[in-house]
Amino acid sequence: MSTSQKPRIGITVGDLNGIGPEVVIKALNDSRLTNLITPVVYGSTRVLSFYKKQLNLEEFNYGHIKSPGQYIPKTINVVNCWEEVIEITPGKPSKSAGTAARLALTQATQDLKAGLIDAMVTAPIDKNTIHGDNFPFRGHTEYLADFFQTKNFLMLMVSETLRVGLVTEHVPLKDVASNITPELVTSKLQLLEQSLRKDFGINKPKLAVLGLNPHAGDGGLIGTEDENILKPIIQDWKNKGKIIAGPFPADGFFASGNYTRYDGVLAMYHDQGLVPFKLLSFENGVNYTAGLPVVRTSPDHGTAYAIAGKNQANETSLRQAIYSAIDIVNSRTIPSKEN
Repeated sequence: MSTSQKPRIGITVGDLNGIGPEVVIKALNDSRLTNLITPVVYGSTRVLSFYKKQLNLEEFNYGHIKSPGQYIPKTINVVNCWEEVIEITPGKPSKSAGTAARLALTQATQDLKAGLIDAMVTAPIDKNTIHGDNFPFRGHTEYLADFFQTKNFLMLMVSETLRVGLVTEHVPLKDVASNITPELVTSKLQLLEQSLRKDFGINKPKLAVLGLNPHAGDGGLIGTEDENILKPIIQDWKNKGKIIAGPFPADGFFASGNYTRYDGVLAMYHDQGLVPFKLLSFENGVNYTAGLPVVRTSPDHGTAYAIAGKNQANETSLRQAIYSAIDIVNSRTIPSKEN
């Protein structure tokens, strides 16, 4: 991307029967946003037309892209990712909608790799309807890591006041402790620090590590992982001159507001990080995949079938995901001062 060019942000519509198309339309209906980027929507003009009528937004206009990368200036560009007519039934999961979501994601990912877009923002998918022989993945993150052959990546939840990375993501709770190894924790810490520098422009990030067990193990009385695994890693990083603290008991860390003192927080498992994050930042939270060679963000909510098609969905998180993608693309063009 040249310095004079607007960032070309690809946006997938996600599950056709969820709130994805609605929040995409609502976010892009704001000219303040579209003046900053060249938006490229991956889905179909028929889907946008359907929800445009549902939302009574007759002034919402877009153009169909006929040649890859040939975007129309000052226009919402749409890439049709399938030709067949797919029935749209808001609020009702369907395999056909899952197939459409996969096709949109595949096309956007290919264009991202080819350099036709500068970043990708993904609206929510239904993991049950999209899953199959053509998509044997748990979600977007695993698919993208496989596509870009990235072994080490980090699920990073981002808002204006909080950034939370996860050591384990979609792992059953009974298996979390066995996954907390020195190698994995160190790898995730490295990804968190690198992303804060490279993607968010923080040259000397302040890092906090949450304990695995209640009371961070209470000196070994409640599990040994905090004493035997986390504390030695934290001390080693301190010896190397890193600004890092922990392991913190998760409850007190968030309840006291201690999180505001740090640029990034490393949580041990999904709910430990995401429950407080969504309580504190739900409407403007963003899911970012750190460690990829490309930029991908998404809103921090799901398909929300219960309100799909009812004009009740809030587009704030999707809009913030777009803004975050812009900021990260811009940050990656500025070399970090810290090696």
